[in-house]
Amino acid sequence: MDIIVFILVGLLVGLALGYFAFVVLRKQQLEKERSSIIEESKLQGENLKKDRILEAKEKYMQLRSEYEKEVNRRNQEINNSENRLKQKEQSLDDKLKSAKQREEEAQKTRERLDQQIEAYKNKEKEITQLRDQQLQQLEKVAGLSADEAKNQMFEAIKAKSHTEGLTIAKNIVEEAKLSATREAKRIVLQTIQRTAAETAIDNTVTSFPLENDDVKGRIIGREGRNIKAFEAATGVEILIDDTPETIVLSCYDPIRREIARVSLERLIRDGRIHPARIEEVVEKTRKQIEEEVVEWGERTVVDLGITGLHPELIRYVGRMRFRSSYGQNLLKHSREVARLCATMAAEMGLNVKLAKRAGLLHDIGKCPDNDEETPHALLGMKLCEKFGEHPEVINAVGAHHDEIEMTSLLSPIIQACDAISGSRPGARRGDDQYVERIKEMETMALSYPGVEKAYAIQAGRELRIIMGAEKTSDDQADVLAFELSNRIMTEMRYPGQVKITVIREKRSVGVAK
Repeated sequence: MDIIVFILVGLLVGLALGYFAFVVLRKQQLEKERSSIIEESKLQGENLKKDRILEAKEKYMQLRSEYEKEVNRRNQEINNSENRLKQKEQSLDDKLKSAKQREEEAQKTRERLDQQIEAYKNKEKEITQLRDQQLQQLEKVAGLSADEAKNQMFEAIKAKSHTEGLTIAKNIVEEAKLSATREAKRIVLQTIQRTAAETAIDNTVTSFPLENDDVKGRIIGREGRNIKAFEAATGVEILIDDTPETIVLSCYDPIRREIARVSLERLIRDGRIHPARIEEVVEKTRKQIEEEVVEWGERTVVDLGITGLHPELIRYVGRMRFRSSYGQNLLKHSREVARLCATMAAEMGLNVKLAKRAGLLHDIGKCPDNDEETPHALLGMKLCEKFGEHPEVINAVGAHHDEIEMTSLLSPIIQACDAISGSRPGARRGDDQYVERIKEMETMALSYPGVEKAYAIQAGRELRIIMGAEKTSDDQADVLAFELSNRIMTEMRYPGQVKITVIREKRSVGVAK
């Protein structure tokens, strides 16, 4: 028993000693591991510290480089600003020197003018004395005093004014009789027109519909600038307040009205309505209408099967679309005459192509760019001769109103077809003489120096003249209005009265770069 207890105690002591030895060894092992971990951590910390230091240095160098660039840029800007300031100071100094020189020159000029004025005053006194002496000599020679001569002149002027007054009164009476006769004819013609199958086209006005009346304010513009610029650019009068949501374009020239209508439509659609834009759009529209004129001429020639027509005559044919004769569209009338002539020539066994050609060109003299006092038949004949037409066509055009002798069988055919087309019910109405009168007024106004543009509006009741501000003065504008009104009264015949409006316009343009 004791041996067993001894053995157990020995086992327990051995186990205790073994556990103690294990604990000591484990502790030593853990101590070594801790030391290695600490060393490794130190190494990693050192490496991390070095990396962070390197990154910090790189960041520092980068920031320093950016800072230096920014400092250099600002220094450059400062240097540039200093250079500009120096240049401005130099420019100001130069301007001050120039101003001082001008002031000195102005002072010298003022002194010379004072001397000249003093000399003029002395000369004026001498002239006054000489005039008084001459008046005394004239009174002695004539045997009349100045008051007596003045009274005689007043009596002569009074007698002349009385004679002119009687003439004016007689003209007024004759004009009243003529107006009554014309009114009676108008009533008869209007009665006939109501029974016609086809009515005449528009003569002097074109209606332009608007979406609403708010657009009218934009068209008028501030203080009427837009509408004045539009009327000056197109030569067409705009009537705003006659009808709601509608404006009326008034002008005797249908091409001008068409340009104004298309331009106004574009401006309203674009929304930008101001004087500069108006002039730009009107100019573009004018070029477009000129192209359309050529297109209409070419289309008409192709439709009628006419070949070899000169390009200038084709352009005149296109202009017929915008012309009227007694209210009848000139292009439709000429096309109708051409077809009638072709039919009659075929029935008579004549040259159909020449007949059709002559029928189309018979009224070509109504469409020249420069109006002449020559009858339109003779003017058309000259145009046909100029552009190499056939002699039979030339004679037919010139003789369709009996201005020249007929030498071809085509001539009476053209005359008959022209009468057929113009005499059918509703084909024509009114009087076309006012067109020539209005163009004569415009030409008369353009003959004066300083006049840039002249437009007859309101069917000839107003003549609007635009003068350049650089070449004329306000006094010259007043003189022009007075002289032109007297000239129109003495040289022209017209119903009612004509208002002369002279506009002296100045434009100042600056460019900001």
